[in-house]
Amino acid sequence: MHKELVERELTEVGPRRGGSVRGKRRTVTVNLRESPLTWLHARGHLDDRLFDAGERLRADYERAQLSPSVTMRWDPVRVDCGGGDGLTPTERQLSAKARFDGAMAEAGNGLSDILWRVACACENLPEAERDLGWPARSGKLVLKLALDRVADYYRIE
Repeated sequence: MHKELVERELTEVGPRRGGSVRGKRRTVTVNLRESPLTWLHARGHLDDRLFDAGERLRADYERAQLSPSVTMRWDPVRVDCGGGDGLTPTERQLSAKARFDGAMAEAGNGLSDILWRVACACENLPEAERDLGWPARSGKLVLKLALDRVADYYRIE
């Protein structure tokens, strides 16, 4: 994931979103492309096992090309994928989709909503909680439970 770093003024409640930094104020560098899982992991809210499970789920989501597309795909055609696993690109895509579906099924109906929103759609927790109609600060606990089940599915120790 590429970094998109910007300078933001640091206020008592956190980085200010709008405007530019002027004068001698405290500033902080913010990565606008940081995923919510990376943010939670960097601040100690997720341990390595749960973070790895979330990243593996997102990787399978991306490999399966499940994200919506507006128009035709203009990806360059690859001659040699270099996977070395003996699978064609279509078989790799189907395999990733099967792993993703299995992991989401392992998470369960009540937990997969927040898991998909945070790990795959990269929504931050407060936004996901609001969209699901959940109380504030409840999403982190539910997300940890879902990631624990996904870690078991992927056999991450």
